[in-house]
This record gives sequence, C-alpha cells and structure tokens, in this order.
Amino acid sequence: MFGTRIHRGTLAALAVVLAGTVSADTGANHQQPSNQFGTSGGNVNDITRAFCCSGTLGALVGDGQALYILSNNHVLARTNQALPDEDVSQPGLIDNSCAAGTIVADLTAFPPLGSTNVDAAVAELRPGTMDATGVIMDIGVPGTSTVAPAVDLSVQKSGRTTGHTAGTIGSINTNVRVQYQQNCGSGKKFMINYTNQFVVDSSSFSAGGDSGSLIVTNDANRSPVGLLFAGSSTTTIANPIDEVLTRVSATLGRSVGFDLSGGGPGQGGGGGGRPSLSSTLSASEVARGTRAKDIHAGPLMADPAVLGVGVGQDPTAPGQAALVIYAARGQARAAIARELGGVRTRVVETDPIVAYGWNSALGGVPSCKAQPAR
Repeated sequence: MFGTRIHRGTLAALAVVLAGTVSADTGANHQQPSNQFGTSGGNVNDITRAFCCSGTLGALVGDGQALYILSNNHVLARTNQALPDEDVSQPGLIDNSCAAGTIVADLTAFPPLGSTNVDAAVAELRPGTMDATGVIMDIGVPGTSTVAPAVDLSVQKSGRTTGHTAGTIGSINTNVRVQYQQNCGSGKKFMINYTNQFVVDSSSFSAGGDSGSLIVTNDANRSPVGLLFAGSSTTTIANPIDEVLTRVSATLGRSVGFDLSGGGPGQGGGGGGRPSLSSTLSASEVARGTRAKDIHAGPLMADPAVLGVGVGQDPTAPGQAALVIYAARGQARAAIARELGGVRTRVVETDPIVAYGWNSALGGVPSCKAQPAR
C-alpha cells in the first residue's frame, strides 16, 4: 500500500517521483531486477482484476538459523490476507508488467495489522537470489545496532519509488490514524490507529511504492531507526525499528536482528536499542511533551480532522517540546489551543495519511492507469 499499484493493462508503472534531499537515481535503478535491498518487490498474489501492487524489499535480518527479507505486512502479506509460504518476487509485479519477477523469498511471519502497533512482515530468503550480506542500494550494509528515533535526527532511506533520500525526524511518540484498503486497488477502506510512531516532515522523503524501506541514520554507522509504512504529501510515517523487531520475533518464535549471525544487542527481544545520536530535545523535554501528548491526543483525535499528535520542537523556542498536531488540509476542525498541558502546540496541515499512494495527486493519476498504492 505505501507502495504502488498499476492497472493490469498498463505495461509500466507511472512512478510518482519527487527528488529527495539526497538522491542517487530518484528510483529508476530501484525498479529494475537487482540482488540488493531497497528495491522493488512484493507478494506475487497481490493482484486483483484491475490492479497489481508492490512495495520495497527493505532490508535483511537474521535469527541465527535463516535470513529474512524485512518489509511491511501490506507489502509481503497482502494486508493480513496472505498464507505462509506465499512467494515474494523481485522486482515487484508493478515493475514487471503485473507478472512475477524472480522469486526471492517465501512469506514466513507477519504480526497482525491492527493489534500489534506495527506494519511489518518477514519472508525467508531463498539462497542465491539476493545479496546475503544485506546490501541496501545506495546505502550499503546497515549497522547491527539500532538507534531510537529522536527529534531532528538526520536519517536516510532507499526505496522503490524515490530511491535514496534523506531528511530529519519532525516528531516522535506520535499517535496517528492511517488509512488502508482491503485489496490491491479495490475493496473496503479502513483505518488503523498507531501509537508512538515517528514522522519525517518532508514532501520529498518518500512516495507510494517506498513502503517497507528501512530508515537508517544518515551517517557512516547507518544504524537502523525505523520501518517506513505510510505517509501523505508532506509526511512519512515509520514504526520504530525496535518495536518492529520485537513484534516480528514474537510472531516468528525466534529473535531476529541485523546481526545476520542471529539477533544482537538491542534487537528483537526488546532491548530498546542505543539512545539516539542527536536530538534537539533533552530527555526531560521529551518526557514533558509526551505526558501532554498522552493526555490530549485522545480528545484531539476524536475530531476526524485531526490525523495525528506527536512530540516535536517548538519552532519559536528551540530546545523546548511542542505538540505537533497533524490536521487534514481543507477540512473543518475544532479550534486548537495554543498550549495544552503547559506545552505549546504546532499545527501541520497535510493530506490524509495513507498506507498507499501518498505524494501523488489525490484521486489518482489521470485515468487511474497507474497509481501508487502499496
């Protein structure tokens, strides 16, 4: 979903490409056959009468017994509808005329959407198909130690649609409401509420088709920070990576991590990862903002026009926390106080936050012949 769908009668996906802060190829190489991660891929059964869908094969993780491709539930597991051992192909259907590419993995485990606070899945890698060192295109091999998301932390990702981009985290501990669709390009739309996610505030960090990308620190360590799964025209939403690894490990029954020999400190078992390398907010300011968010997010999000509430920095008082309130652009909403619980508020207007097709014109590409979806 936070990927791409294409009309089955169209021979090539019309990717929505907006250059990021850092861009190696703006996505073109990421849509081709490749043995690297950060490239096009998905479940071969993610296809309906009119559309086929794909996303990004984000990274490689291991449990000491096997290696697994890490991506989203809605990319690999068809939004909770897949069965174990369904085939995963590279490139994805959308980049191969709605036909399967090379089968590179078999769906293995996926924490259920809606009850685990993550959108994640793993598929066991087939030997000899993709690089077993875990190289991510334009990034390299990610570090084995995770890092907690932090406000203003510089991050990067490599994804199917926009390629290699960089940005900074705008809010953390964010409660957000995300729209999904039951099937590829069809079926009932529904909402899932997430808590304590992080948000990259940028119109160019990602687009539909980048679902499943691993977000890492923008430094030589390339430490995993989160798993990209949704967004809007101005935001990218990600699960903190430690929660992803914990939930996947619980579903799989074995601890997985980026140490490909099996697990590793701060991974899988809820170790919490290393503290963030950089933050403009002190721990006490984050705690102050989070207390206010925990009290006021529920009442604020009772208004359908409020899509999310997180903790960011007050732009008028650097170093002080603010409640960042993501509101639907052009939709009437109740007045929001300038301060809640002693914390200043900052309203960010955006389009609906979805697990498919963000950063594209709402309503789709002309004639809906090709539209970002998963």
